[in-house]
Amino acid sequence: MDLLDQDAAVIIAGPGAAPDVAVTSLRHRHGRADAATELTRLRRTYDGPLLVEPFSALDLPAIAAHADGVVVGAAWMQDYQLLRAVARTGRPVVVQRAPAATLDEWLSAAEYCVAEGNHEVILCETGSRTHLPHPTIDLSLVREAGRRWPVLVDVSAEPALATAALTAGARGLLLGEDAEPGHVAEVRAKAVMLAPLLRDDEPGTIEDARAAIDRVDAALATLLERRAELAGVVQRLKPVGGFAGRDLGRERRIVEAMAARAPRLGPDRIAQIMTAVIEAGLQASEEHDLSGVR
Repeated sequence: MDLLDQDAAVIIAGPGAAPDVAVTSLRHRHGRADAATELTRLRRTYDGPLLVEPFSALDLPAIAAHADGVVVGAAWMQDYQLLRAVARTGRPVVVQRAPAATLDEWLSAAEYCVAEGNHEVILCETGSRTHLPHPTIDLSLVREAGRRWPVLVDVSAEPALATAALTAGARGLLLGEDAEPGHVAEVRAKAVMLAPLLRDDEPGTIEDARAAIDRVDAALATLLERRAELAGVVQRLKPVGGFAGRDLGRERRIVEAMAARAPRLGPDRIAQIMTAVIEAGLQASEEHDLSGVR
């Protein structure tokens, strides 16, 4: 099963937060609960893709039976016997980077899985220990590791890093088991918007090309909505708002700047598009003002 087989970044969180892929850890049960019993109970309420961190190698048969992937926590990244045992389950393996591990050590951990015949390895950056109260995410390592393996980034301690992590090449974001559904939805919306901007592959079929267009359209709609919101703020702050307060000089500068980014369309077509966008935003602002919506 390809856990990362979707167009936008995969959002990973607790089963109750409606994630793309759920994650749970058996570590905090300290081996007192039977893994098979725990996972059977979980599967009664969640049947989507599931990643599980074992308490020990004894949990692996149950995880292989009930889950879609295994997480090797950061503290056990260099437990090579555990890595080998996890790899032998045949399930995808998520290898979290130990707080002090170098890039080479992280990649070496992945190679232990490959040596057992398991090539479905996903790396996960969880941060380094610093003077700060929470681990510091190293986006340069994410970028470099991503040249070899797909990489997730744990942004549970710093949710504001989600966009930067995606820009650095993260294929997914780990929000933690206790993430709220609203937060998951917010991060997913950002991931969907960024996806077509970060992908540079060329579609090989009409279906693939249309799917890529759909992704761009989704991002475009999100950006247009945000632009309309900001334009409404401007209209409320200006002494004279609405169509009477249009700044044609600024609109020309906008068109010139956008034409430089979109040479295929050129200034004339960009001008037509931006005129429609600006006027639609002004109309929406006036309608919201009349309705009392803010």
